[in-house]
Amino acid sequence: MNILYVTLLVVVLDQSTKIFIKGIQIQSLGIDIKGMMLGSSIPFAGDFLRITFVENPGMAFGIGVNSKVLFTILTIFVTAALFYYLITLRSQSLLTRLPLALILGGAIGNMIDRIFYGVLFNSGELFKGSVVDFIDLDFIDISFYGFELNRWWIFNIADMSVSIGIILVLVTNFIPRNNEKNPTPPSQVSDNFSISD
Repeated sequence: MNILYVTLLVVVLDQSTKIFIKGIQIQSLGIDIKGMMLGSSIPFAGDFLRITFVENPGMAFGIGVNSKVLFTILTIFVTAALFYYLITLRSQSLLTRLPLALILGGAIGNMIDRIFYGVLFNSGELFKGSVVDFIDLDFIDISFYGFELNRWWIFNIADMSVSIGIILVLVTNFIPRNNEKNPTPPSQVSDNFSISD
């Protein structure tokens, strides 16, 4: 199985859901998707899961707005390195390659937003787009030394793919390798071997 199909599937799902949420109009192609208003929210599974349209102008959780261009350029290099590394692992097991394919797909999905969405949606320059987030999940209430969290940060399919990939990397590194042969027992000491007084 070509594992890059997994990466492609993540990118297609991520971008199609983002465009459906944000909306797009291309008159020459007859495309007119209304999308949601920024900040609006639709209950999907009661209060537990809502579709809430927000845009993240920075990195993860809105960090680093001022260094967005530098971060995007760095992401391009990291993504290219990850792509090359994944190609070199094509003879490895699916468990080794799948997490990296998920991480790569998520990285590309969010990178498309940062590079092209400013120009595509007439809201900024190249490399200055905002990432579209919309999955709004209820979470157990956390209160820890002044830190309060009662809903998870709003995320998207690319974020979810990267997170699942990282979890799989951690889990698979703790799975014992059954295909490793048992070490050969140490050779027996010869009967004619003696220790002199």
